[in-house]
Amino acid sequence: MRKFITTIVILILLISLAAFFVLIPAYQPKSGSAQKVIFKIDKGDGIQKVADKLKDAGIIDNKLSFKWYSLIAQKRKIVAGEHPLSKNMSIVAVLDELNSSRNLSKEKTITIIEGWTIVDMANYLDKQAIVSSSDFINAVKLKNWKNKYDFLKDVKGDTVEGFLFPDTYRIFEDATADDIVVKMLDNFDHKFSASMRNDALSQNKSIFEIVTMASIIEREAKFAQDRKMVSDIFWKRIDIGMGLQSDATVNYVTKKSSLRPSGADLETDSPYNTYKYRGLTPGPISSPGLSSISAALYPIKNDYYYFLTDEGGHAVFAKTFEQHKLNIAKYLE
Repeated sequence: MRKFITTIVILILLISLAAFFVLIPAYQPKSGSAQKVIFKIDKGDGIQKVADKLKDAGIIDNKLSFKWYSLIAQKRKIVAGEHPLSKNMSIVAVLDELNSSRNLSKEKTITIIEGWTIVDMANYLDKQAIVSSSDFINAVKLKNWKNKYDFLKDVKGDTVEGFLFPDTYRIFEDATADDIVVKMLDNFDHKFSASMRNDALSQNKSIFEIVTMASIIEREAKFAQDRKMVSDIFWKRIDIGMGLQSDATVNYVTKKSSLRPSGADLETDSPYNTYKYRGLTPGPISSPGLSSISAALYPIKNDYYYFLTDEGGHAVFAKTFEQHKLNIAKYLE
């Protein structure tokens, strides 16, 4: 009888150890990253090979837990093909996906243009029948992402305007608005490098301030060299308490696309109207590309305080307002 009890105790201990080392890790995701990756299963891949591939891809940490759980849960019929996985999936979720025969490998290409606003993106995605504009507008709310990305900690406002990095993306055919936002925010996190963050800090500027300035530069200057010159003009104006007087900020308020706002437009009472209010706008007015972000962070020092852009998009600079008026007469009237 005592031998039988001892055997039972040992079995209970073994089951408890199995639960601790196999079952508990199976329910824990590797990390918090929700970025989707395409994981390919080739025909003939067994559990051992799949476990090795998943470990190499950084999707799981515990190969033993993966193999044992697949045995216990009878989920060893891995379906060959491409599967969307992410590091915030537990082993249980990963096996559910790998055992699924859903055809999720179809992809679409989307292109987000530099200088677009959230509304521009929402309309584009809606027209492309990717996600509805309302779903995208709901997905870009700041409260959804502020605690997930450190570069959003100083952001003010209600959305992640300015941080949805413009680029060409491959997305799954059934991608949600959240999936798309994650791709763009992850891309920003990658493109705004550690050295850029350190340089912003050394200039006593937050990432939010840099992106806000970059978003204005994006809509004001077309060429990289001009952007860096314009950046210095704008930062100098802020330093001396002079208005940025950016037509792009007025257009952001009026929703117009005219190169030169009307007199009535310039009187619009909004903190985004930099003809009426000093300093930066309350937040970004577009999603800037890397060129404009670099310009905001690394301006070219110059003696100018005024500029305009001619019909070819090239900036024409002036040191004084009198010179600027002459340039207006020559290039714009």
